[in-house]
Amino acid sequence: MWWLLTCVLGFVRLYLDGVRVLLYQLFNRSFTLPDFPRQNGKVAIVTGGARGMGYEVSRHLASLDMHVVIAGNEEQEGLAAVKKIQEEFNQGKVEFMYLDLASLTSVRNFVQRYKAKGLPLHVLVNNAGVMLVPERRTEDGFELHFGLNYLGHFLLTNLLLDVLKKSGKPGKCSRIVVMSSATHYGGRLTLDDLQGRMCYSAHGAYAQSKLALLLFSYHLQDQLWVRGDSVTINAVDPGMVDTALYDNLSSPAQLAKKPFAKLLFRTPAEGASTAIYAAAASELEGIGGLYLYNGRKTESSALSRDQRLQSKLWKVSCTLVGLQ
Repeated sequence: MWWLLTCVLGFVRLYLDGVRVLLYQLFNRSFTLPDFPRQNGKVAIVTGGARGMGYEVSRHLASLDMHVVIAGNEEQEGLAAVKKIQEEFNQGKVEFMYLDLASLTSVRNFVQRYKAKGLPLHVLVNNAGVMLVPERRTEDGFELHFGLNYLGHFLLTNLLLDVLKKSGKPGKCSRIVVMSSATHYGGRLTLDDLQGRMCYSAHGAYAQSKLALLLFSYHLQDQLWVRGDSVTINAVDPGMVDTALYDNLSSPAQLAKKPFAKLLFRTPAEGASTAIYAAAASELEGIGGLYLYNGRKTESSALSRDQRLQSKLWKVSCTLVGLQ
């Protein structure tokens, strides 16, 4: 009975959040990107940068003359994205590097290979993710939403922090951009059951992973400020975007989505706009700890701002990924 109630509540919270976002998108236009200064000499990593919103982020940053590293777990898809961007923009450099965020070993190998290149790192866009996947475990035994969406990015960011710090300077901070979601408002975090072993709900697991990303982002920004590091971290909410993330919806939900997708959902380019803004906007220089939606600062949930929960999750996460 308890398992059923948890699943139902997770489902209801997620879809209520979705309805609220769709109503906003019905009456409000998508954020229009301003012109950005050229980003010559800067290097960016975009996880999941070969498709959907990640591709649009990679494409736009490359158009600003950034050296873009597309990090993903589908090599052919990644190489095709690189070729497409290179054909569109003659300037800049784009490359693909293999990264499976569902494997802590793969994350460590990626960081080792990246550091061996001797490149700086000015922008890290933590974009990759899965949604509403039936119960599965990563190779390390973590629930897939929590392991890939959150823990993989948690480890990746921490292992790249030294490069980000070295690359940032006062007045020219390195930037971390975290792709969260409005579903975090309905998210709940159970520290003694982060893997959903007691009662699994795909809806609840997805919302939890997006809440965890926010808790992590805010806590890390506080640490960076205390140490005086020239690195900022901001979270973005893309809204409801017509991408392959919705492929795991149930059949009835898929049918219900189709009539609304073209009318109410954002395109991948529109969904990516706030992440691009967070990565490149001059007016955000030196500003971190924000939750941005449709190009504006927005209040995230009260739970995401709970500093005690942020600290507890950080400590648990360090233990799970083997960080000191």
